[in-house]
Amino acid sequence: MVDRFDLKLLNLLQLDASRTADSLSRDVPLSPSAIARRLRRLRSQGLVAGTIALLGVALTESRLRAFTFIQLGEHADLAGKAALVKRLNEAAQVQFCYETTGEHDLLALFDCANLAEFNHLCDALLTTDSTVRRYETSFVKRQMKFAPYVELARGS
Repeated sequence: MVDRFDLKLLNLLQLDASRTADSLSRDVPLSPSAIARRLRRLRSQGLVAGTIALLGVALTESRLRAFTFIQLGEHADLAGKAALVKRLNEAAQVQFCYETTGEHDLLALFDCANLAEFNHLCDALLTTDSTVRRYETSFVKRQMKFAPYVELARGS
């Protein structure tokens, strides 16, 4: 069961996961030890999937980022699709992959050092795969917003 304190903690952690229980207790009316227990429980229940460091634009702005829209063949078999998704998930350069509705079946965000790396990856993952009918790519010119945050509920 997730209560309003848990929701507030989850919202705060999404903004800064490095905060200590002492620091969080200034924004959530619970003792640091109660907050630490709640955080352990939320992690053990899988409600906090992981803690990561987001790199600053100074380190990432020169990298090639590409949204690749993938259309599967009309009669793509489930095993072929599963194998493709597995390869996309295993590629470190693929930051996310979503199954979508509409003209395309999958959307993947590639983050590569340069165009040569991107081309090599597309050749290895997409061009030679008979499950893939076609793919289109849009390259990122500039990051305007990046906010991996889901507001669960307004904390009190």
